[in-house]
Amino acid sequence: MTSLARIVDATRRAGLIWVELPGDRPRPLWHLWHDGAAYVVTGGLEQPLPGDLTGGRAQVVTPGRATSDQPLTWVARLEPLLPGTADWAEIAPLLRAKRLNAPDGEAQLQRWARESVLLRLVPTGAVIAPTDDLQLAWP
Repeated sequence: MTSLARIVDATRRAGLIWVELPGDRPRPLWHLWHDGAAYVVTGGLEQPLPGDLTGGRAQVVTPGRATSDQPLTWVARLEPLLPGTADWAEIAPLLRAKRLNAPDGEAQLQRWARESVLLRLVPTGAVIAPTDDLQLAWP
């Protein structure tokens, strides 16, 4: 199986992924897998992902299929989606459908446009070898 196929398989199945930006620790995030990328919403009332979201790279960790499997760590290119663009208009409703217990119902998309960042995590194809010191925890 190619690296990209492993990334797709592991991330599509994962309920949570852990995203690590440079200078921070891995953060658990719910996500949507769509058209070859993982999408997350962060900021405002949503899940925190501190750091520079304007581009660059992040490490994404997906849990193994079984408890005995090693997590898969892959490198993603960060692409923020801007409100008012076709990408934002396509992805925001799909993310909204995955968001559980939103406090504001129909107004959620407007809140996201004001307060949050929709972020596309595009796999580069690079997979990082597992390490024994990987610590995945809740914030």
